[in-house]
Amino acid sequence: MRLVLERRAERSKLMTWLSPLLAVGLTLVTGAVIFSLMGLDPARALYVYFLEPVLWWWSLEELVVKAAPLVLIGVGLAVCFRANVWNIGAEGQLTMGALFGSALPILWHEFQSFPVMVLMLALGALGGALYAAIPAFLRTRFGTNEILTSLMLVYVAQLIADWFIRGPWRDPAGFNFPKSVQFEGWQLLPTLGDGRIHLGAGLALVAVAVLYVVMSRTLKGFEVRVVGTAPRAGTFAGFSSKRMVWFCLLLSGGLAGLAGICEVAGPSGHLQPAISPGYGFTAIIVAFLGRLNPVGVLVAGVMLGISYLGGEAAQIDLGISDKTAQVFQGILLFFILACDTLILYRIRLLRPHTA
Repeated sequence: MRLVLERRAERSKLMTWLSPLLAVGLTLVTGAVIFSLMGLDPARALYVYFLEPVLWWWSLEELVVKAAPLVLIGVGLAVCFRANVWNIGAEGQLTMGALFGSALPILWHEFQSFPVMVLMLALGALGGALYAAIPAFLRTRFGTNEILTSLMLVYVAQLIADWFIRGPWRDPAGFNFPKSVQFEGWQLLPTLGDGRIHLGAGLALVAVAVLYVVMSRTLKGFEVRVVGTAPRAGTFAGFSSKRMVWFCLLLSGGLAGLAGICEVAGPSGHLQPAISPGYGFTAIIVAFLGRLNPVGVLVAGVMLGISYLGGEAAQIDLGISDKTAQVFQGILLFFILACDTLILYRIRLLRPHTA
């Protein structure tokens, strides 16, 4: 006897939208089991991890700061995945966006006026888009798999950033620490009042609104959906798959680069080797959890932001390692993919034929 996956004649629309909630529920149950095996009270551990980050105002501010880059990157990846363009290298594009955008305040630190902030944001988006153009060119010119090229370029970008930060861009007055000069004045994103919520959160909301309209109300959104679900039909309709690859990768790369410079000019205030705690990879989970829908990505980004805050709180209150905290994101992705698989396929048990 053996188990096989048999494609369903049609998938349930109800389960398509309920599966993310089911995946979250299964993640909570699995988390309770993991905490119990570690000798911790599962109820208290789940409270610290998932509820405590949203109970206080300062926690809500931090949640917005954590969720903003996830949403900004996630909406771009959602468009990519809708078109069957698999950009897995958003982390590298985020890093290059941070480098491009930081060049202005590092090389011309005395430049202080409103245009400097606009130029930093534009350079950040440009850096991410140019870096995403590499896998786009390799796929459209040589047929290279963009999953491999975009992923490998992540490590190239991190090594380039590390060389700049520890080398020519290191702060000469920084006591030999690997960081750039501190950004000041217009080189920092404006914040809401005296808190930590910065302009990046507003840019994330704008990206969600614009891409929602594009995907649901414009010809370009229809083209993305057709090319992603029925490439042959898209060819007959005159839609170019190569142009779609360029559009999706440049869009997602630009948004990832914008998230990178927002991280540097927002919470950090300077360039350092650890630009991101893995937002580019976590945004893949955000895109799928949000059902590749811009509004869904907004909700999913907040949920994954809770996982970052909860992980930090769990390290302090429960004494667990950061790796244990990060395992929840991997479990969540596993259950999302498992639920999506069962929506498209049913499990059948095949018995051997008797003679």
